[in-house]
Amino acid sequence: MKKLLIYSVVIGFILSIGVVSCKKENNEPAPDLPPESSFIMDFSGFSNPDDTLSSRGIATYQNWGHAYTNVVVWSTIIKVGLAVPVAAFYESFNHEAVYHPDENNWTWSYNFKVSGIWHEAELTGFIVSDTVNWEMRITKDGQYNDFLWYTGKNSFDRSGGYWILNENPTNPNEMLRIDWTYDGGGIGDIKYTNIIPGGAENGGYIFYGTSAGDMTRFYDIYTKGQDNLTEIEWSHTDYHGHVKDPNKFGDSDWHCWDTTLQDVICP
Repeated sequence: MKKLLIYSVVIGFILSIGVVSCKKENNEPAPDLPPESSFIMDFSGFSNPDDTLSSRGIATYQNWGHAYTNVVVWSTIIKVGLAVPVAAFYESFNHEAVYHPDENNWTWSYNFKVSGIWHEAELTGFIVSDTVNWEMRITKDGQYNDFLWYTGKNSFDRSGGYWILNENPTNPNEMLRIDWTYDGGGIGDIKYTNIIPGGAENGGYIFYGTSAGDMTRFYDIYTKGQDNLTEIEWSHTDYHGHVKDPNKFGDSDWHCWDTTLQDVICP
């Protein structure tokens, strides 16, 4: 009888450990989502409609105008061509993750709208050593189901990482690589690179970041087909800046604009 009692106590102790362990396992904290700036480049410095007033003489706004045109091309590609994956990423911050102990991963599952049409998203995150891997699958009723639109990886402390975006469910080839860094205070850089296999612009990119000094923001835009690098720097506080583009200006000099965006001689 005494042995049976001891046996019962031991079994009960083992089972209690299992219950506690299972409870803890099912409440594992989810990894932090990468920052919004890891996915969405800041185009706000070149997006004011007042900057494109037709009353402004073209001849006096060439420098800023050329910089604006180059940035807007990429801005349009991202905002229009990638509207669905961008919206899916933004919406993920409004939801909580669910942990799946059998697969050792977390999922954020939710619905979101693009152009008034509902989509379903499932963002999965799983930890591998000191990194977090991501997979975003999107469903559009009657169109496609669980399409793997993008994958990604970042350091556990969110100091940097990358995304790989596929084009769309009809053409599922890789299209864009996003490399990013982040310092925790909203400062970092982000680079979009064209990776369409066999594409004429494969290797072309736009690189955005912040810097200290008079010019606090910059874009580097490389056009692969023309083998041309356009460099843009400007102040995000008063909007003066300059641009360098060998193909456009025929030299390697900076070409400047003032706080009203008018062409000026560089100091």
